[in-house]
Amino acid sequence: MVPRPPPRARVDVDALDVPAFGLADDVTPFRGDVHAHRKHQILYADAGVLHLEVGGAHWVLPPQRAAFIAARAAHRAYATGPVALRTVYLSPRLTRAPLPGGDAPGEGRVDCRVFAVTPLAREMILHAMRWGPDHGGRDAVASIFFRTLGALCREWAAEPLPFRLPVARSVELERAMQFAHEHLGERPGLDDAARAARTSARTLSRRFAEEARTTWSEYLSTARMLRAMELLAGGGARVTDVAVAVGFDSLGAFTRAFAAFTGERPKDYRARARAGGSVPGTSRPP
Repeated sequence: MVPRPPPRARVDVDALDVPAFGLADDVTPFRGDVHAHRKHQILYADAGVLHLEVGGAHWVLPPQRAAFIAARAAHRAYATGPVALRTVYLSPRLTRAPLPGGDAPGEGRVDCRVFAVTPLAREMILHAMRWGPDHGGRDAVASIFFRTLGALCREWAAEPLPFRLPVARSVELERAMQFAHEHLGERPGLDDAARAARTSARTLSRRFAEEARTTWSEYLSTARMLRAMELLAGGGARVTDVAVAVGFDSLGAFTRAFAAFTGERPKDYRARARAGGSVPGTSRPP
């Protein structure tokens, strides 16, 4: 079990009578409880990798990327390593949720998106920490700043990154997904997953299509890339070792797959992750 951080006074977000504020958290491995806020959240991982469970999906927030979680969306956060997390809470009065619909045809409202962080976005999110939970909400500059940040966030989140995996509803699909994560380096096929799920390959294929709107091979490929992102962000693993760990025999093939998924080569991603903010201590979960 992933340990929780040591106890510390927590901020009751909904009890604060301020329309927006920033909160800096340097966390060690933890697993939070499912909860929701009446405010929207912009989460930015300056260093480390944060995992989010929101709206029937598992999202990965890698270093120097941001996530938007809509107000009142039930979510859980956890981390398997240290994370330098910077969060902005915004009243719905300051910005509409920038998530009018899903990424797939027929998909309804999506409560979370992970998106690329421009230099402007990074500086604005970090500058928002100037106005913490106790700033009082009567600063005219703060009001203009947070309204501007909210408007820009809607634009930034309009181009989401595919850093998520669907969550199973049936026992069979849950078993297959768990099998995928336990065998990322072995290149298992649909028949292998079906045996682990105690069902037929045909039934499992239908489960993936109906419940997850994907295929076994697509799910496995995404799971490999997300795991590779987490390993590379740790800083200690060599690119070659990560490639093998997620099922690639060829470094070139891994580099091409990783670049197609993330938009950057593994070594560049790892260098950028290492150049992020430090994680000096422990704090509360988000």
